[in-house]
Formats: sequence, structure tokens, C-alpha cells
Amino acid sequence: MNKAIDERLVELLCRSDRILIFTGAGISTGSGIPDFRGPQGVWKERMPVYYQDFMSSEKARIEYWDYKLEGKKTFENARPNEVHNACALIERVGKLEMLVTQNIDGLHSAAGTSREKLVEMHGTNSFVECQSCGERSEPEPHFEYFEKHRRPPICKCEGFLKPATISFGQSLREEDLRRAFAAAEKTDLAISLGSTLSVHPAASVPLAAAQRGIPYVIINRGVTDQDGHPAVTLRLEGDVSKIFPPAVKTSLGR
Repeated sequence: MNKAIDERLVELLCRSDRILIFTGAGISTGSGIPDFRGPQGVWKERMPVYYQDFMSSEKARIEYWDYKLEGKKTFENARPNEVHNACALIERVGKLEMLVTQNIDGLHSAAGTSREKLVEMHGTNSFVECQSCGERSEPEPHFEYFEKHRRPPICKCEGFLKPATISFGQSLREEDLRRAFAAAEKTDLAISLGSTLSVHPAASVPLAAAQRGIPYVIINRGVTDQDGHPAVTLRLEGDVSKIFPPAVKTSLGR
């Protein structure tokens, strides 16, 4: 076996049939999307608007749409990388229980992970959503309107529109939480990829699975909030794209 491939990770993958994968921003840096909280994260550069401010202030809504407009090209130009493809491969061979992601970039879907096996805990940039009626629509016309008029777009029901992501201070969707924690009850292996595991309740999902006594693997470049936890079976430090995809392919004989 290639020395770069961790044999312990390969063995765990081989023995598992219902894998829960939890992913964070660290897996998308290879696709050109900046990390948010990692060592080179953008957390301190600009704090997005809080949801309560968005709902109560026209100025805050303009600031929010400006913030989203700044990052729009980055997300549009991003393509799935080897980590996204490895996650999709695990589903194709029938070994994925659920993929729970903190990411809003839509790259797991683009790589082929099905909607049935995907929980986007913090929403997605792929749609714009009305905060009153809940209707979703394609983002491009709304961004064009904002660029042209410098006014936040409004739904036909007169509700406020925003990209279908979870903003600071906004509650996670109950259905997403239900699906994620239900998967944690069924999985026989939990793997966290590229997350500092510092944002809850999302980061509680793989730990909830591990506390049932199943193996739990953390792969990340930099410290995580769950390092040293007694439920962690294997902690691998480094670039997820160099550790996880080769192990997946080896475990499947690819």
C-alpha cells in the first residue's frame, strides 16, 4: 500500500456499510472557495449581516446583498474537487448513509451526491428564498435586479428575498436537523472532513453518532474543537484532498 495512504482509515472504510460524512469549508478550498474559520480563514475579514438586522433594516439588506454579490463569481467558477468526488463515489457503491455539510457552495450536488443523501445544514447559494412565503427561485435575475437598481429584491408576495443560506442568528431548518440526527442513529462510521467542528448544532451530528460507540474519524488541517474527545477513533492532520480520496479508492479497489 502507498505510504501516503493511511491503512487505519482504509480498514475503517472497508468495514463500514452505512457511512455518515460531515464536511466543512476545508474541503472546498481546493475548488477556490476561501475557508471561513480555518488557519487562513476569512472569518475576521468581514462579518455578514445578522438575520434579525436583515429583516428589520433596508440598509442591512443592501449590505447583505452587496456581500453576496462580492462572492458570487467565486462560487459560480468553483468546481467539485477530489474530495467531493470521493464522497459521491461512496454513495454510488451503496455505502453512504448520509452526507451532512456545513457548506453552501452546492459542490456536493454538482459532484453527483443525490438530494436524498444530502443535508445542507447551512442552506445553499443555489437558490434565492422568500422569507415570508418560502418560495425558491433562481438567483441570477435577483442579482441582476440588485446590481441595476441597488435595491434588495422583493418577492411577489412582498416578502424579503435572500439567498437560501442560513444567516447568523437564523434558525436551522427543522427538517434538516431531523434528517441529520436520524442518520447519526443509523450509521456505522462517522467521518468529519475539513471542519473545525466549532459551529453547533451542525458539529454535534458526527459526535452524536460517535457517542453510540461507532468509529469516528476526523480529518482536518488545523485544530478542531473535538480533538482529544474520547469518542474520536482516528484523528488525521493534513490536507483532506491528499488523505481522504486515495483511502476511499483503495478501500473500494479502485
